[in-house]
Amino acid sequence: MMMNKMTPNLAVCNVSNTVKYYQNHLGFALTAAVPESQDGVDQQLVEGKTYVFAMMKCGAVELMFQRTDSFVHDVELIENENIGASVSFYFEVEDLTDLHAKLKENDLKVTEIKTTWYGANEFYMKDLNAYILGFSENK
Repeated sequence: MMMNKMTPNLAVCNVSNTVKYYQNHLGFALTAAVPESQDGVDQQLVEGKTYVFAMMKCGAVELMFQRTDSFVHDVELIENENIGASVSFYFEVEDLTDLHAKLKENDLKVTEIKTTWYGANEFYMKDLNAYILGFSENK
């Protein structure tokens, strides 16, 4: 078996708020959003529409966000499980100190930058859905 790609699908409470958060704070671009009516796909959020799913991309990284009720319906194994900080996602980035400063300026919950035992500079943050995101830059 050959695996070609992994794109996490994260259960979230509010897809629109999550899309805006990732756009504003982490530079992700929306590639597709599915409205609650599930009658099409939007390339940008439409004011007044409620969304159940979105896909976003930043560089080579793709993330999917799916509203919790829709996620539980589609992925039955998740029933009665908590979402959020049970997993962390680790991103390799450029300009780590600039990203860290920008996030701190916006009063987001971030750790200080540290050098790890394996030689990378890194920090972690908690997003609006309680997911833990790690950011690393090799020296």
